[in-house]
Amino acid sequence: MSGSACSTLGLKPSFGFGDRIGLATPGHIRAMERSGHGVAPIFPQQSIREMSRTRRTPRQVMEDACRAAESLGWNQPMGADADHLKTNEDVERTAEAGFTFFTIDPSDHVDEQADGYDLGQLREKVAALDPSVSWMENYQGQQIQLDGDTQIEFSEEACLRAAAKYGPAIEHACQLAGHIAQTCGGLDSDYEIELSVDETPHPTSLAEHYIIADQCLQRGMKLVSLAPRFIGDFEKGIDFKGDVEELERSLNRHAAIARALGPYKLSLHSGSDKLSMYASLARATQGRWHVKTAGTSYLEALRVAARHDVPLLRRIVTFSRERFEQDKATYHISAKLSDVPPPEEISDDETLEEAYLGLWRNVPAGEGFTNPGRQIVHCTFGSVLTDAALGTLLRQLLEAHQDTYTEVLAEHFIRHLDALQAGMPTQ
Repeated sequence: MSGSACSTLGLKPSFGFGDRIGLATPGHIRAMERSGHGVAPIFPQQSIREMSRTRRTPRQVMEDACRAAESLGWNQPMGADADHLKTNEDVERTAEAGFTFFTIDPSDHVDEQADGYDLGQLREKVAALDPSVSWMENYQGQQIQLDGDTQIEFSEEACLRAAAKYGPAIEHACQLAGHIAQTCGGLDSDYEIELSVDETPHPTSLAEHYIIADQCLQRGMKLVSLAPRFIGDFEKGIDFKGDVEELERSLNRHAAIARALGPYKLSLHSGSDKLSMYASLARATQGRWHVKTAGTSYLEALRVAARHDVPLLRRIVTFSRERFEQDKATYHISAKLSDVPPPEEISDDETLEEAYLGLWRNVPAGEGFTNPGRQIVHCTFGSVLTDAALGTLLRQLLEAHQDTYTEVLAEHFIRHLDALQAGMPTQ
């Protein structure tokens, strides 16, 4: 099976299984076989940032996933996600490898301070932008009523803030979308685009979501899904932090925009382990969702070490703690080293596994799980996997115990898929 076996997935609910090592696809497939009814999988998925940190190429990512899918007889459609693309070169490298789902990340062009500007500052900022952002005048003063109670007020301030915050990002995204179309052979070729504006500190307002999507669609972007910055916190390695009922109300409104303008799917990035809000996402979108995971498969690889080579796990955790302050810089996490004891202070092997890999640590009733230990080992994956000793030993362990890795992954992702299925509309 080659990259050409991957295809576009359209509006089907879809789930992205990131694999930072190249050995996780059998576990992903087993989870899909047991609990993935009606869900389209993306097995080859990796961001440019992750490829850099793991020293893998787009072709390696594609070949590892497709080889495993072929050997296991997977004959259903699957996508291939070239994640967090920022440059024309990113597009060309991933398109050449056969990716079909291109996630544009214009975050470098987002003004993260815009939510703090007053009206005067907003006017100054917008006046200094490229004239192409004059589109804001087309929205100002409008009021749009969508499904249910979703009403969007395009006040002067809302439009100015959208232009100041996202104007250059929209321009960059449309430019990159044009390059994707050209590289893939034109708008009629088999590819689709996701737009990610989630990596910002402040939520995407309804007016901002509407303007972003409307502008991109007007300019011909083949938008299949969009990832706004939702309310609450979506930290790496742990569950959603926030009010799930309030989040579902917000998701309903964002989904109304997606239905009115597209339709396109709402996408959840940093989607690993957000079990408490999956049903809300599935309900709000009426089954038009995409969930993206990656680091959680690496954490399950460490669980294999907990089962078969605890001394190796101790070495990896110690090394991860040494790398944590540097490696956490590009990740949204709240963990601190002081939140969890170092391995030498944890004598019991099961306690060590729970402290750094446990899913249900210190969970008040009705709230999702949190575990700072998971975040510490989560964001240091690149340093571990590229370390000459630890990376080699972990890979050898996984190859020797592929059955264990496959099974722990299947159990882990069945929990994810079951939680999403709970919110799916009945046929």
